Amino acid sequence: MQSSDRQAEAPGRGPRVLVVGGGIAGLGAAQRLCCHPAFPHLRVLEATARAGGRIRSERSFGGVVEVGAHWIHGPSQGNPVFQLAAKYGLLGEKALSEENQLIETGGHVGLPSVSYASSGGSVSPELVAEMARLFYSLIDQTREFLHAAETPAPSVGEYLKKEIRQHMAGWTEEEETKRLKLAILNNLFNVECCVSGTHSMDLVALAPFGEYTVLPGLDCTFPGGYQGLTDRIMASLPKDVMVFNKPVKTIHWDGCFEEASAPGETFPVLVECEDGGCFPAHHVVVTVPLGFLKERLDTFFEPPLPTEKAEAIRKIGFGTNNKIFLEFEEPFWQPDCQHIQVVWRDTSPLEDAAPKLQDAWFKKLVGFWVLPSFGRASQALCGFIAGLESEFMETLSDEDVLLSLTQVLRRVTGNPRLPAPRSVLRSRWHSAPYTRGSYSYVAVGSSGDDLDLLAQPLPADGRGAQLQVLFAGEATHRTFYSTTHGALLSGWREADRLIALWDSQAQRPEPGSELGSAPPVPGSRGGWPHPFL
Repeated sequence: MQSSDRQAEAPGRGPRVLVVGGGIAGLGAAQRLCCHPAFPHLRVLEATARAGGRIRSERSFGGVVEVGAHWIHGPSQGNPVFQLAAKYGLLGEKALSEENQLIETGGHVGLPSVSYASSGGSVSPELVAEMARLFYSLIDQTREFLHAAETPAPSVGEYLKKEIRQHMAGWTEEEETKRLKLAILNNLFNVECCVSGTHSMDLVALAPFGEYTVLPGLDCTFPGGYQGLTDRIMASLPKDVMVFNKPVKTIHWDGCFEEASAPGETFPVLVECEDGGCFPAHHVVVTVPLGFLKERLDTFFEPPLPTEKAEAIRKIGFGTNNKIFLEFEEPFWQPDCQHIQVVWRDTSPLEDAAPKLQDAWFKKLVGFWVLPSFGRASQALCGFIAGLESEFMETLSDEDVLLSLTQVLRRVTGNPRLPAPRSVLRSRWHSAPYTRGSYSYVAVGSSGDDLDLLAQPLPADGRGAQLQVLFAGEATHRTFYSTTHGALLSGWREADRLIALWDSQAQRPEPGSELGSAPPVPGSRGGWPHPFL
């Protein structure tokens, strides 16, 4: 519905709905609600100066870099992000091809173009491929315990290590090759930490791991930037819907709040902002990241959340995965290179080495992906790093990061005169005050039930006003957590929940309607039945 249509509505008609958070979940919910005539009074309160949340594209290095979400995971017909991106014309020909949509990756990261060892020089591609086959066959096995009565280990990491020890018994190579195999496996563990958004796979629960659903399709990127998608969704909203730089302090719910401009009317929710502004509402859709909820759990809701929901927030995992972009005057890699793996020879997934972070944080870096060229030879790399080392990296200066990674690249390539990168750009998702990390995982001690519990609206007991506080975001989707499509679907889910409530209310005959002209229900606006009486 266009803005002019909305402004033509009677000024009091329809419920007041607030969406807290302007990421893809909040934008998706808002777009869905704006298309329905019952919701002319909608606002999205965004804490920062931009929409998109953890989707964030920046102009840099002569093109676009993805500071946040990078790929569409499983770009095929069952993926709403892919469908929307295709509808808006944001994808390239290869990504849209049927062939690309049918590829089954199993959710596994592809083999590197080249693998460098910390001793200098490349690692045998055959050895890398052999270890990748072993590792991903074991990852596939971890997904088989979903409905098992009991699991052989509490975590994915412990199960993988147990199986690797058994496989090692059959290794017949000399000790140096065995150590190199373990170092390659350690890199693959670190890659999986990036995929899961965790510090260690020992923190990821084994039993529910198979519940995460991998969609078909070879992961693809947005040639013009992922943020083009959220920008298009935002552009479809009436111009007055988005409110920027409006961080929320407390959501007061299960109350009876009044507003001077609406005498005689009460609202069950009041959203109090950091700047002192207050917004009364009938419904609030909370789409903030789980990391933010964890940090503000004691103050963000008044009254406090029910114990079970608060416990679910505490138990679900939420970690950090960051990117470090390096720009070079000239590429040192081959023209067909897409992915550079870095293997540290002194590491093993079977050893709990815990050197000081400042001395070894960069060893958690899994390697680099070559960024697509922008009309010339590509000159930029994107490195991925997860966990506590990633969070430590955020505390360093650009100069320190640049110096450390220059030394790493000189060491692994065996070229002590390799020119230093000319610039660095990095994400800092753990430091971001309204994010506090990257994305969720099902941690040891939690299960998919906790994600479902987080998704349940309040009040939970069905008493009083219905659907006062609703919850969306990637951490509320049981099978697509950690993804943009999970976030988008969760926003649609909560919008549909509200639409169903109001459709059912609109269909309910008013008292006396069988006689023809019924008066409006007391407290209703413009003859719309009020659902809270």
